[in-house]
Amino acid sequence: MEAPNGSVELLFESLETYSKTTFELAKLKALESFSKGIAALFAKVGVVMLLLLFVVLLSIGVAMMLGDLLGKAYYGFFIVAGFYLVVGLLFHFFLYHWIKGPIAHTLINQVFQ
Repeated sequence: MEAPNGSVELLFESLETYSKTTFELAKLKALESFSKGIAALFAKVGVVMLLLLFVVLLSIGVAMMLGDLLGKAYYGFFIVAGFYLVVGLLFHFFLYHWIKGPIAHTLINQVFQ
């Protein structure tokens, strides 16, 4: 028994429609994941920028206060710069891998959710 021509054509049309719909759904899911990841990244960048502004203003204040206590304004700035140099070197040699991994994992998890 053979199926009528109309049934086979209808089956292929349904299959084509299903594959197109599945492809569109996959594209929309990928776009949603990407947009969630980008939104989370921008939110975190905004918080980091505000914290950076706070640290800069606090550093200027501390440098001016130390300079006032030591008699010359530039002494305070040298001390604060030296502090940041020591912290930067410690961060580079000891904490880089502890921070790099979790940040990478967070970004990957945000994209694939």
